[in-house]
Amino acid sequence: MKTGITLWCALALTPSLAVAQGGLTAYPATVTLDSGLDAHRVVVVASDAQGITVDVTSTAEVSFSASGVAEWREGRLVPVGDGEVFARIRHGGHGAEVKVTVRGAEDEPPVSFRNDVVPVLTRAGCNGGACHGAASGKNGFGLTLFGYDPARDLRALSRDYRGRRLDCAAPEESLMLTKPTGEVKHKGGKRFEREGEMWQTLRAWIAAGATDDGDAVPTLVGLKVEPEELVLAGPGQRSPLVVTATYSDGSLRDVTELSLMSSSNPTSAAVEGGVVESAARGEAFVMARFGYLTEVAQVIVLPNADAWSPPEMDRRNEIDELVQQKLVKLRLAPAAPCDDATYLRRVYIDVIGQLPPPDAVRAFLADEAEDKRARVVEDLLKRPEFPDVWAMTWAEVLRIEPQNLEQKGVHIFTRWLREALRDGAPMDEVVRRMLTSNGSAFQVPEVNYWATATNPKVLAENAAQTFLGIRLQCAQCHNHPFERWRMDDYYGFAAFFAQIGRKNGDTPRESIVYDRSSGDIRNERNNAVAKPTFLGGDVPEIAGDVDRRKVLAEWLTSAKNPWFAKNIANRVWARFFGRGLVHPVDDVRVSNPPSHPVLHRRLGEKLAASGFDVRELIREICASATYQSAQHPGEAASATYAGMTPRRLSAEQLLDAIGQVTEVPTKFRGVPLGQSAVQVVDPDGGNRFLDLFGRPDRDSVCTCERREEPTLNQILHLINGGTIEAKVRSGESRLARLLKAESSPDAILDELFLAAYARAPRSDERERVLRSIAEAGDDPRGAWEDVLWAMFNSKEFLFQH
Repeated sequence: MKTGITLWCALALTPSLAVAQGGLTAYPATVTLDSGLDAHRVVVVASDAQGITVDVTSTAEVSFSASGVAEWREGRLVPVGDGEVFARIRHGGHGAEVKVTVRGAEDEPPVSFRNDVVPVLTRAGCNGGACHGAASGKNGFGLTLFGYDPARDLRALSRDYRGRRLDCAAPEESLMLTKPTGEVKHKGGKRFEREGEMWQTLRAWIAAGATDDGDAVPTLVGLKVEPEELVLAGPGQRSPLVVTATYSDGSLRDVTELSLMSSSNPTSAAVEGGVVESAARGEAFVMARFGYLTEVAQVIVLPNADAWSPPEMDRRNEIDELVQQKLVKLRLAPAAPCDDATYLRRVYIDVIGQLPPPDAVRAFLADEAEDKRARVVEDLLKRPEFPDVWAMTWAEVLRIEPQNLEQKGVHIFTRWLREALRDGAPMDEVVRRMLTSNGSAFQVPEVNYWATATNPKVLAENAAQTFLGIRLQCAQCHNHPFERWRMDDYYGFAAFFAQIGRKNGDTPRESIVYDRSSGDIRNERNNAVAKPTFLGGDVPEIAGDVDRRKVLAEWLTSAKNPWFAKNIANRVWARFFGRGLVHPVDDVRVSNPPSHPVLHRRLGEKLAASGFDVRELIREICASATYQSAQHPGEAASATYAGMTPRRLSAEQLLDAIGQVTEVPTKFRGVPLGQSAVQVVDPDGGNRFLDLFGRPDRDSVCTCERREEPTLNQILHLINGGTIEAKVRSGESRLARLLKAESSPDAILDELFLAAYARAPRSDERERVLRSIAEAGDDPRGAWEDVLWAMFNSKEFLFQH
């Protein structure tokens, strides 16, 4: 085996050798050619024993199982006669097959406005947001964004401005052709070449009368980008992609040249003309958009083709297996396990939002049992702080704030969430109870969910983003530019919320929510009444007396829902790693794929299989070697999970941590002394520290409301702000207690380090601190305060690591 790997390294640029040790794959595996004008490219990829891919399309040998059906011409399959045949592809001793079906080889169908012309306008950029697809168009000419309404586009082209953009008698003189080619002055610049393929398509359509084929043509139903994964060794490697569209009549079409392609990380892999070119080491997702659909292909770029043998990896559960599968592809060794002190501080903060007290640290470090990490997780899950932390986590995205809910509603709703999480209510039940709730907001706590907004469209957007992780907002005015969602999807989903009734209660500011059993919402695309439709296209049958929200809730919280369980699991994952497998967690779309797709799916399946028990998922995450790893010594990206990425403590965690170390609690407005910052239900709590360090106002369901970027004001506040000063200099602080008890400097130092860092000081730290204390003389209080200030400003304290 070693000899084979060495040979591959020495002759990495020889495609035939790659085939000898790996395999050969042709993309796509099935091709249909529906007319004599049709053609479909095929990409042939060889892979070596370590998964490195090489494009061998130009050097592959192609033959057919029968003659007279199709031919191979410069990497494309072209029709000859009707029938079915297999294209047999050989290279370096390996083979692959492509099934080819030819129908209508003698036909020359007319150009379709919807399936040919609109895609050309999109590929040329004519209907993009920066050009005529802008809301108000450009220079008096407007098209719908990416052609989401072809009928309106046809009117704009053929009727508006007296139809002067088209000349069916002299097609070549049409402004629709002369402006994009630069023959007539065009502020949009040159978009395509005269006599080129796009030009020819538009000319043929104009010459045929510039008609609309309407509903007579098959509609786009699917899109696929292949190869779905490429592993390129070193910079400068090129590999083509092929994009295939599927239509409602079952036909397939090569739309590579008409697709809009972009890379999520051009520094690693750039894409131009349907060809990916590798650059720096890393990972990228290449997005291809055609029509209203978007799909992606993953590209991994390695530094070179040298042999790499993965080290032994600690695999404790399925999480580790799936993370490490990708690390092997990326040729990354995982970080070493973290020490006990790091793990204890990490899991305390992540599970209950608090630092471990010194006594707990001492006991944990002295415990030699193999299961002590699992036991501490189990203990934390039973602590009362656990439901507090997770209730506040959900309160942010549920928009629990007093402006809409009133102070009473805020407290009632938050208490209900805490009690539900404390009692182990499954998340599907919690969400279902909110979505189907009726009654008084002051008597039925979950009814307060409906007080956050009254507009059905806003409620639909919030529900999709909070419970499914999907941002529908773009589809309100036009088809989503980077996702499958169309205006019809948006208004069909919003229709579930159109019959919510509200009336005043018996007490001031009390609101009562009920099902009106009437009311509709109109689709702004065609002004038609929107029928309640699940995201994805299924239209449920709803009897006239059935609350639409109940039907929605059953679908949304079902274990079979493709988004719900994965969204909840992804939010839990993000809590423990600082980022989601889909990141941001509430921006799930094809063009923002999960870093680990199989792991993302499996976490959702595990959560659903456990009855949506969040605690069970937390146990598995905390038990994984992935979570228990130290910081990676190299430059591994955080999305690889090769090691734990340090992240700053949240505003609440930081303020509570300072209070814990000093033993001086923070007094919050309207609540008794002793409540932690995470227990304060009112986002407008009047605490400058929390505002300064990014606690959200809950104005939006978006997770982006929580600000994590550092600011100069934060730095100044940590250096000389009143929050730390008041706690450090308090006569009731931990430091004051230790000094009053005449504890030795060594004991004080140990206590402070255990409280702040969950570890004992190193010898060099001990030497420096004790020297400074000794130099302070008979009044060491000031020197100890300086030590505390320094600790609170250290990265080790400010960051979760």
